Amino acid sequence: MPNLQEQFGPIDIYLFDQLLRGRITPGMKILDAGCGTGRNLIYLLREGYEVFGVDSDAEAIQYVRRLAGDLAPKLPAENFRAEAVEAMSFPDAFADVVISSAVLHFARDGDHFNAMLQGTWRVLRPGGLFFCRLASTIGSEDSSEPLGEGRYRLLDGSERYLMNEGRLSRLIVELGGQFVDPLKTTIVHGQRSMTTLILRKHAADAQRRGRKRMTEEERKLVAERMRKYWQGRNPKKSA
Repeated sequence: MPNLQEQFGPIDIYLFDQLLRGRITPGMKILDAGCGTGRNLIYLLREGYEVFGVDSDAEAIQYVRRLAGDLAPKLPAENFRAEAVEAMSFPDAFADVVISSAVLHFARDGDHFNAMLQGTWRVLRPGGLFFCRLASTIGSEDSSEPLGEGRYRLLDGSERYLMNEGRLSRLIVELGGQFVDPLKTTIVHGQRSMTTLILRKHAADAQRRGRKRMTEEERKLVAERMRKYWQGRNPKKSA
């Protein structure tokens, strides 16, 4: 019997939490957008989930194909593709769950970030679950050096594209997503802040597909929902 490390591998702890809560279940199509060498896929492959993955690193995809060949030999190698997340060849509304773990903060600038996010969101079906972890400025606003174009130099010397709380709020309004869990941010002392978004894609999003922006009525409705959410997180500000 495999031990925990063998069974789950180096899975993201917050993704593990979603498994424990029963939100990711067998029979679902799982797409890891920016899968790297498959750190989050070991358990899913081992347990027979229908797994797909993309990464811009062709060598990483070759590694994941070998991993899948060992753990889930019935899965086609074509499930794992060397592609950028903003230009995936999977169709719209393809997956029940889309994973974006430590990917979006590698954007070059705001336009690239939006393209990566929209490309990732596009393949999620209405009602599907979006798991996203990304670096942010939340809780570490004064410890990152701005470099322009939304990029920052972090305390550990690395450079990342960072979102702040306000921009994340507007982003979720634009997507039309619904929080499944409250926004969570982990501060890694002396290094970075990592924020976790768990969203459900509204069924109404399918009706908006192809429109560049929400209607004013839709914007006001979602903005009011977000206002109530943030007031709930910051009761002193709403008093």
